[in-house]
Amino acid sequence: MDRLGEIAFRLPRTPAAQTFLDQLRTLLAEVPYAEPLRPPGAAEGPVERLVLTPPRPDGARPLTVIGLADVPAPVVTFDPGPSLGVEGAGPLAGPAPTVDVADLARRLAGHVRRVDHTGVNLPVATTSSEAWRGLVRALAATSTMYRYPTGEEWPFVLPSTPAELRADIRNFVVGREPRFELVHDAWHDRTEWQFALWTDLTRAELAELFPEPEGLTFPGLDDIFRVVPVHHPWWPELGIRFDLCYRVVGGPSDWETGEWLVTAGGRIG
Repeated sequence: MDRLGEIAFRLPRTPAAQTFLDQLRTLLAEVPYAEPLRPPGAAEGPVERLVLTPPRPDGARPLTVIGLADVPAPVVTFDPGPSLGVEGAGPLAGPAPTVDVADLARRLAGHVRRVDHTGVNLPVATTSSEAWRGLVRALAATSTMYRYPTGEEWPFVLPSTPAELRADIRNFVVGREPRFELVHDAWHDRTEWQFALWTDLTRAELAELFPEPEGLTFPGLDDIFRVVPVHHPWWPELGIRFDLCYRVVGGPSDWETGEWLVTAGGRIG
């Protein structure tokens, strides 16, 4: 059985992409499992990749990689599996984001603890229902992928061990991250990348750090995280946003451990 070993957010090898990656490295500097890597054989110089390895359980995969590559445009690749390029349809709506990753890192310095998940939102306008179902089947065949329990087309890949891939996840622990979310998006007309970060800040503190229009909330999810779209070198063809999760009080939730997705959503495939 093939196993999904890596999900890679690949950026064109340009000075602007190097700056973006350096800023992202600063933002994730205190995440213990985010490892910056230089090109093979290079002891000094710019970082080429950030590799996020699930800390628990031991040997869980996939890894999540964000890095430079010889590609003409940003793309997300799955090893093994398909790739997701940047697609869009129709005119852009709304103003451009004004916060960049450097500003995000400056305001959040010392407050980012973990990466809950990364994700790709595919617009319904350019991704047919047939193509969507084929993509979900392909990823579910190589990973532990679960339905979103409330019925939206937001399936999640949870990192897992080889034994869990063959059977299922039964051990619910904090640290099975980053997960990966795939969204069939009816609200946006461009491909969007999302990075959800666990912070130690409250809802009020994040609202003060990122007031509207820099930050916003989604209906029904406003008590979980604050959304900050960022400006970046590939705007406007690609949307990139950071979902800043509020501080958890009272111990790990069934979201943090993955239990809700596994038991209430159910495995796909």
